[in-house]
Amino acid sequence: MSETFKHALSVLTTKLQDWLDSAVAMLPNFVLAVLVVVLAGLASRRISKLACKGLDKVIDKEALVGLLAAVIRVAIIVLGLFAALSLLHLEKTVTSLLAGLGVAGIALGFAFQDIAANFMSGAFLAVRGPFDAGDTVEVDGELGVVTAVELRRTTLRTFDGLTVIIPNKQIFQNRLINYTRTEERRVDIDVGVAYGDDLERTREVILAAFEDFELRDPAREVELIFTGFGSSSIDFQVRIWLERADQKLYLDARSEAIIRIKSAIDEAGLTIPFPIRTLDFGADQIGGERLDSMRLKLASGQD
Repeated sequence: MSETFKHALSVLTTKLQDWLDSAVAMLPNFVLAVLVVVLAGLASRRISKLACKGLDKVIDKEALVGLLAAVIRVAIIVLGLFAALSLLHLEKTVTSLLAGLGVAGIALGFAFQDIAANFMSGAFLAVRGPFDAGDTVEVDGELGVVTAVELRRTTLRTFDGLTVIIPNKQIFQNRLINYTRTEERRVDIDVGVAYGDDLERTREVILAAFEDFELRDPAREVELIFTGFGSSSIDFQVRIWLERADQKLYLDARSEAIIRIKSAIDEAGLTIPFPIRTLDFGADQIGGERLDSMRLKLASGQD
């Protein structure tokens, strides 16, 4: 029993001595590996900042510049980690780590499909996006100014002061309107006049009201198109082209146009009718019987 214990102790001592010798031999490599990792982290920050400054001069897309700087930073850190592992003679570990990252990447891709989709959408937006920071856009029913385009989300500032955060995936899946990149825009206003009004006179007075309209594009005429017979009016649409698609200009032009149309109709003695209902009280003729005639009959005692 004593001999067995001595042999086991000797084997353990030898093994510990070998580990200690290996640790002492690898100590310079370990210190160097730690130094490489630290330097890689510091260098990644410095180089990414320099890359941002340089890319800003040749690329006008802030999101694309941020994406490229992030890729450069991550690449430097990864290279530093692999270099540190090589200094520790862990080449097999590097190979296993790469294989494990591939398998883990596939598993995480299925587990976080929405997050991955948002990141991929953000990358596409950065490379070739339909808008830039500062553009006025409408996305998924939200209208506002783009304040930030990030890899995972886009931030809008609505005109009533709210901050709206939209996942980039929704930008690709929903209808998007960019008002800033549109060079011109048209204001359409739907109106109606009474059936008894003169339609030619209506056209004349409405078009005359916009001859000195400063907000419209002077190179394009104001259009008035009659669109149909409404329930209580003859409906028409006034179309006014603007020189710019600026949202504030559009709202101002629409408001001023409504005022001018109303004033022109009032001054010409025309009528924008209220909704009208015809009530049939069982009379034989088409369209019912006038209430004043019915009142006279009731007053005289007739059936």
